[in-house]
Amino acid sequence: MISYGVNRGQEQEVLSRRAHDKEGQKGQERTKVNSSSLQLEITNLPIYQSGKGYKAISKALGLPRTTVRAIIYKWRKHGTVENLPRSGRPTKITPRAQRQLIQEVTKDPTTTSKELQASLASVKKKNITPTVKYGGGSVMVWGCSAASGPGRLAVINGTMNSAVYQKILKENVRPSVCDLKLKRTWVLQQDNDPKHTSKSTSEWLKKNKMKTLEWPSQSPDLNPIEMLWHDLKKVVHARKPSNVAELQQFCKDEWAKIPPQRCNRPIASYGKRLIAVVAAKGGPTSY
Repeated sequence: MISYGVNRGQEQEVLSRRAHDKEGQKGQERTKVNSSSLQLEITNLPIYQSGKGYKAISKALGLPRTTVRAIIYKWRKHGTVENLPRSGRPTKITPRAQRQLIQEVTKDPTTTSKELQASLASVKKKNITPTVKYGGGSVMVWGCSAASGPGRLAVINGTMNSAVYQKILKENVRPSVCDLKLKRTWVLQQDNDPKHTSKSTSEWLKKNKMKTLEWPSQSPDLNPIEMLWHDLKKVVHARKPSNVAELQQFCKDEWAKIPPQRCNRPIASYGKRLIAVVAAKGGPTSY
């Protein structure tokens, strides 16, 4: 599915400012102060550079001494008063998903939150590319590939369940193996989607002697086919299909055009990708 994103504004630190009236009565108001501007203002004051204390700087700026003290302390310790990285709940989406969200919102600012959530969910898919919407129509496809080139592409009609998945495997996997002239040692890679790991699917794979690659749960998205889905969505968008029939045909046409070199490239670099994932302790990488 094509992805979108939201532009971030610059963060501002909200500081409490305490003002005194002429009679010495105290009042309190809240104001927003730009951290970078305040840092520059404080550090460039002759009174600060001359080594004066918090009280003199506070009076010159009209800010509470506690605020001035906190800013100067942070500046001296870290060399900045910008917000520093904090511990807490880690982000639930990868940098790649963020880029896709940005692309979606940039292309269509009217995109709803539900559509963005659906887009985020689609990023987690492996062999099934998410719905691509055009003028109210949509299509879901299944595809496979190997280092020697793209395999078959199947259009999915209706709901995807274990029975439908097994039918797709039956009609497309072995023909793709023959088309790509793979050796008898070929292995099927699939993620841990419930449809792929259900009891009926596991029995079907065993009965049809299809060996699968062990894939850990909650694993980083390392399937090389993701690169091909990205390419497919890009070229199909460029052709601007006007209806579902065109969308399906364009997907098939462009999938068949993917050169073997493109399929081989992410597989050839797989070792480096694994090293990067281990180094990142399972977190996002440049891949």
